[in-house]
Amino acid sequence: MTTLSDRPNTALLVIDVQNGVVADAYQRDAVVANIATLVAKARGERVPIVWIQHSDEQLEKGSAPWEYVPELTRQEPEPLVHKSFADSFEDTDLEDVLAAAAVGRLVVAGAQTDECIRSTIHGAFVRGYDVTLVGDAHTTEDQSEWGAPPPDKVIAHTNLYWKYHTAPGRTAAVEDTQDVTFAG
Repeated sequence: MTTLSDRPNTALLVIDVQNGVVADAYQRDAVVANIATLVAKARGERVPIVWIQHSDEQLEKGSAPWEYVPELTRQEPEPLVHKSFADSFEDTDLEDVLAAAAVGRLVVAGAQTDECIRSTIHGAFVRGYDVTLVGDAHTTEDQSEWGAPPPDKVIAHTNLYWKYHTAPGRTAAVEDTQDVTFAG
């Protein structure tokens, strides 16, 4: 139902599953395993996978914290989009990558829930994409000392509100890894 005409395909976005991003993330190993399952499923179904990699002062390009976790390996020719803002579309070539693959629906997994995941799902939605958030394949670290709820509550709240998010001509959904389908 995407508002993007002539874009019937679905892509998996894997956002910022980098050593320095998920080192202290809530249920890190289970979330990374779920993302690995999604990647394998997408590859098996020949669904495009787009890898997003953040860099900033804390995540310097080329550093160990900047690298993707060892459990996840990007394959050629899977695109890698470098970003320096929370929204994966902001000042990147993500839109061009998706347009070239005729993608109008995104399945989103990664980190951090309360920053780059939220910014990207909203950024995609306002750009006309249908967006499925994989409810058990995104995570965040504990930011409660700065006033945020504990990570399990941040994740649960994001899943709750995204499940009921609406706008004309687009769909938002939340599915668990086992229930994700890449077919339109």
